[in-house]
Amino acid sequence: MASLISPYLSVPTAPGRARLAAPGAPRRRRMAVVRAKIREIFMPALSSTMTEGKIVSWTAAEGDRVAKGDPVVVVESDKADMDVETFHDGIVAVVLVPAGGTAPVGAPIALLAESEEEVALARARAQALSQGQSKEPSPPHAAAAPGPPPPAPVAPPATKGIATPYAKKLAKQHRVDIAGVVGTGPHGRVTAADVEAAAGIKHKQKVAPPPPPPPADVGPAPPMPVLPPVPGGTVVLFTTMQAAVSRNMVESLRVPTFRVGYSMVTDKLDALYEKVKSKGVTKTVLLVKAAAVALTQHPVVNASCRDGKSFSYNNNVNIGVAVALEGGLLTPVLEDADKLDIYLLAQKWRVLLKKARMKQLQPNEYNSGTFTLSNLGMFGVNKFDAILPAGQGAIMAVGASRPTVVADKDGFFSIKSEMLVNVTADHRIIYGADLAAFLQTFAKIVEDPEILTL
Repeated sequence: MASLISPYLSVPTAPGRARLAAPGAPRRRRMAVVRAKIREIFMPALSSTMTEGKIVSWTAAEGDRVAKGDPVVVVESDKADMDVETFHDGIVAVVLVPAGGTAPVGAPIALLAESEEEVALARARAQALSQGQSKEPSPPHAAAAPGPPPPAPVAPPATKGIATPYAKKLAKQHRVDIAGVVGTGPHGRVTAADVEAAAGIKHKQKVAPPPPPPPADVGPAPPMPVLPPVPGGTVVLFTTMQAAVSRNMVESLRVPTFRVGYSMVTDKLDALYEKVKSKGVTKTVLLVKAAAVALTQHPVVNASCRDGKSFSYNNNVNIGVAVALEGGLLTPVLEDADKLDIYLLAQKWRVLLKKARMKQLQPNEYNSGTFTLSNLGMFGVNKFDAILPAGQGAIMAVGASRPTVVADKDGFFSIKSEMLVNVTADHRIIYGADLAAFLQTFAKIVEDPEILTL
């Protein structure tokens, strides 16, 4: 669940402060100031890689009254569909981004009014936002019954328009009427540059220093060539999830990686699987548990390097498992996989898999992985290489177990089931000997899996 709503916007009905009455003069009735509370519901950042979101559906329509904590909209991020809740009570006055539309993170997607009286004001504000205007609309209850004569008018303040504090300060220094300045900031906000342009102030252009060279161990990002479309082909735009996968894969190419393969006999693992599969334990869960146990003995394979200058040993063994979905790929994470038995792991994996297919994973359920496992054995794939996820030290690609003729140390031949595992690792923190030792430990667990049932 996520929610982002701005602080309320105060709109006084009177154009300025009333003058003080002269001594001895009859006291005039102080004019009431009505503050309208209009809040903007923003597009939240649902993941660290999210730059914009898509509105899947609005669970609250215009005119609906909502309470604090109620879900008002379903947003599609680059990983999942999530409900966005409201932090305040109020009325959904205007929907700025309809279902199917997209908006950048932090942009307003709806306006929330505190009461029925402010709905009209919110709609007027929405119209002003759509037209790029910066001035607040006057409240609908401007007309008043005849009464005592109003106080003498005063000049409107110079900061009537929406402006940054520094822009207001510059306007006073250079004697610029900020009400006549056209703002170029977000939603028509007047910035310091707008005030300087109105005052005729010009700055000397500064030559930007050349960008620093990339670290020697990372290298420059590979260029993205734009190829012409194939004649007769159909162009299909990436979905939000596909675009996120594309960005992550390109980012992974910046990391120097190497690959190590290892064959292991799976007869005993296959026998254990036949015993526990009736209880919901899959072959993938057994492999996750075996990898988690091996990682506890080789913590460098569970480490992470994120800045190219240092790396960190992760305290938790959180294994992400690659899951193919229609139009994308997700890696739900089994947290603390080394501390859970295979039955609890299987139960947790079923819940994660269901949520992944319904696009309901929470951010911590897909972005907290320290090691990733990708299993294509169920599709009959013999071997393959996996691309290292950004921010992780290694990823394991698991093929299918196949009957193979194997010779023992005495030269006798037999037929046993063998499985080939390929691991892709970050060569900045993991070296060949580290990965070989990890795979030896992993193979011992797979070939004698009794430890997995403890």
